[in-house]
Amino acid sequence: MAESSRTIHLCGQALQGRQHVCAFVDSREEEYGILNPFFQEGLESGEEVVTIVESSLRDEHLGRMAASGIDIDRAVQSEQLKVIASEESYLTDGVFVAERMIELLRGVLGRAATGRYRCVRAMGDMEWALRNLSVTDELLAYEAHVNHLVRQHDCTLLCVYDVTRCSGRLISDVLATHSHVIINGEVQENPYYVDPFVYLKDLALRKPAESVMRSAH
Repeated sequence: MAESSRTIHLCGQALQGRQHVCAFVDSREEEYGILNPFFQEGLESGEEVVTIVESSLRDEHLGRMAASGIDIDRAVQSEQLKVIASEESYLTDGVFVAERMIELLRGVLGRAATGRYRCVRAMGDMEWALRNLSVTDELLAYEAHVNHLVRQHDCTLLCVYDVTRCSGRLISDVLATHSHVIINGEVQENPYYVDPFVYLKDLALRKPAESVMRSAH
């Protein structure tokens, strides 16, 4: 598959468009300092911008975008900007199912490829996951599978995590499933990234091992 011809910018650094990036932030101010230029560039470049946030954060989310100069009304009315509630995507029926979310994302990317905007840049605020840590392995399986989709579609996908609420193990696993990482406002190629086939195999082997350890106690 050919490399993406798009160049996108994150934290002032140029990247080729087809990437799966994680951002670790410690405040909303830091988060939107990264996100708003990313969104603005996508809208100005004629890309579809998809954002996923909890419904309780929707007004703040749009307000922070508007405060940076983004014409929210125009972008939403033209369907270039889509704001999806995490309860209607990640947590449909109150449960996270990796396969279901992968199919939802595949549909979004597939429709964009044949539609008006062609390319997609998407952001998922992972606040919901940090409140539902029982879904961690399912979430990480999803994050690994997303790397297959990124190889098939011209898209840039950005997952945002509040670093103050992440365990060391979660940070390690999130790093393993993203090709690039943003830390302290800087984006870099991630040296801890693991090929998704290898990671999914390791994740599958981890579960029975952990079950044995729990039963031993």
